[in-house]
Amino acid sequence: MEQVVTVGLDGSAESMAAARWAADEAVRRDLALRLTHAWILLSPPTPDSPAAEDQNHWAKQIVHEAHTELARLHPDLTIIDELVAEEPEKAMLAAAASSRMLVLGSRGLDPVASFFLGDIGLHAVGRAERPVVLVRPGREGDRGKVVVALSLHGPQDNLLEFAYVTAFTRGVPLYAVHGRKPERAHTLRGPDSGADQDLEQRARGELDDVLRPWRERFPRVRVIDEVYLESPARAVARAAADCDLLMVGRRRHPPALGPRLGPVVQAAVHHVTCPVAVVPHE
Repeated sequence: MEQVVTVGLDGSAESMAAARWAADEAVRRDLALRLTHAWILLSPPTPDSPAAEDQNHWAKQIVHEAHTELARLHPDLTIIDELVAEEPEKAMLAAAASSRMLVLGSRGLDPVASFFLGDIGLHAVGRAERPVVLVRPGREGDRGKVVVALSLHGPQDNLLEFAYVTAFTRGVPLYAVHGRKPERAHTLRGPDSGADQDLEQRARGELDDVLRPWRERFPRVRVIDEVYLESPARAVARAAADCDLLMVGRRRHPPALGPRLGPVVQAAVHHVTCPVAVVPHE
């Protein structure tokens, strides 16, 4: 794995928003930035062909324009240009495998609606071996809050390490969020509020058990744990409403008959407007 953040470029405003986000993150983590554009029809130009006749001209222009802007914003950042003669889906998976993270732009159907990812984004999110970050234009700001969504079922070390490093490099608190559907117990007088209180207390204890070793490993990161008695998908959407980055986990080996992306990841990539990092874990 190379010490780089890779961003996929296609010449759109969404991919440039992703590139700016990726450049900022590369600077925070002291990594290089790789600008990758993939097109199956790329071919070596002939030495005597003018640029206008070079079929790679527009591909080169996309990368060059991004490189120029990002070098101006971050003069000390190492930027690597890469043109890949492959289908974008295959190229992005290969780029993710050799990078610390892959960053892609996402399109919104309207200012408040869901992501429109397309085949490339969904393919990468569901199959990449490294974290994939989805960025929408206009939500790359700095609100001083990052959120990690935790299911508390099974190991999530990759997700937690990514979350703690993210909070540490940004110098901001880490909000650890867990959602759990309430147990609708009833008495003769109606819903039993005591059952919900017991459920919340148990969930907070389990969340604390998961976070304790990471608090010891990253003592300088302030962690704020939040438990919502509602569906995990709704809890994630609520917590991400005012944050800079939402981090969610994806099982690397989902059940054979189950969906590749679980309901929390689906909710995050379709309904959350801030950047979303999908981190594969066991």
